[in-house]
Amino acid sequence: MIDPIEIAPVRSLPSGLEDLRREAAQQGFGFLERLVSDWTSGANTFGGPGEALLGAFSDSRLVGIGGLNADPYSSRSDLGRVRHVYVLDAWRQQGVGRALIDCLVRTARNTFTELRLRTATEAAGAFYVRCGFSPIDDPAASHALKLVEPG
Repeated sequence: MIDPIEIAPVRSLPSGLEDLRREAAQQGFGFLERLVSDWTSGANTFGGPGEALLGAFSDSRLVGIGGLNADPYSSRSDLGRVRHVYVLDAWRQQGVGRALIDCLVRTARNTFTELRLRTATEAAGAFYVRCGFSPIDDPAASHALKLVEPG
């Protein structure tokens, strides 16, 4: 049995992010480097309308992270983007990623009518499909989720 997971907004880069960053880099993922760089420079602190950076914590230890922004690749104000989602290997297949995505989607419903994201791996693509996203053919995104049904 795993410890309960708490999903909570983070207002500053959380303690333990270095562990996620290191593991992601070892797996060839650079997006957590971008998260830290953009946060430090002020380019993206997830502070816009509807935006959030969430941490997944087990007994106060950061085991996952994920963000929600207005989509920077679109001029549509109703389009959100899931970004920088990462869960430590030891915590995968235990509902942590799903809990993060579910919370990001709930948060997004207050501001956005659709969420998009881009992933380059089949495993991540399959995960997002299990979370309700659909593959799309768009140069700026690989998956989308409608939050409001048209008309």
